[in-house]
Amino acid sequence: MNVLNNSKAESLRETRNLTKVAVLGVMAFLLMTYLEFPLPMFPAFLKMDLSDLPALLAGFGMGPWAAVLVEIIKNILHAIFKNQTAFVGEIANFLTGVLFVVPAAVVYAARKTKANAIMGMVLGTLIMAVGMALANYYIFLPLYAKVFNMPLDAIVSMGSSVNGRIVDLKTLVVYSIVPFNILKGAIIMAITLLIYKKISPLLHM
Repeated sequence: MNVLNNSKAESLRETRNLTKVAVLGVMAFLLMTYLEFPLPMFPAFLKMDLSDLPALLAGFGMGPWAAVLVEIIKNILHAIFKNQTAFVGEIANFLTGVLFVVPAAVVYAARKTKANAIMGMVLGTLIMAVGMALANYYIFLPLYAKVFNMPLDAIVSMGSSVNGRIVDLKTLVVYSIVPFNILKGAIIMAITLLIYKKISPLLHM
């Protein structure tokens, strides 16, 4: 009987977790789609959004697997309803999110303290910044240029218009992509520290 009860309890917990992941995935999609905004110090194609926040909360509340699922749901919904980049944007967004939230969730899962949460988010931010610098330089920016039939120089000029130090693809990555992702990580980290304790009971129901 105990085995049966434990099995039912486990099944119920898994159902609840999947429901929470689905809700957080939809929230992430809405944030990505309707609350993104440009920043004057970065090129127009870099738009700030907080869509990795629900994924990070899922990772802290339920584990790294939940964070990845939220990122998957968010980008699948975006590809279905708002895709404008032949899926290049969604793939880049997914990779960005995973590089940020998975290290943070893994570090936090090892020991669930505020210090570990901060350490995990700082690590995730650094991994995201470095990983997306390489991915944009070698993959995504050249791919964007090919998809939109646009010379890379045109993309670089979008950066030059807001930062005179940007003169080629490498400086575009160094002076735009890297600081943008560091700023994004810092903003999401600050919001998470403000709200996680308040909503943590909901994530552990």
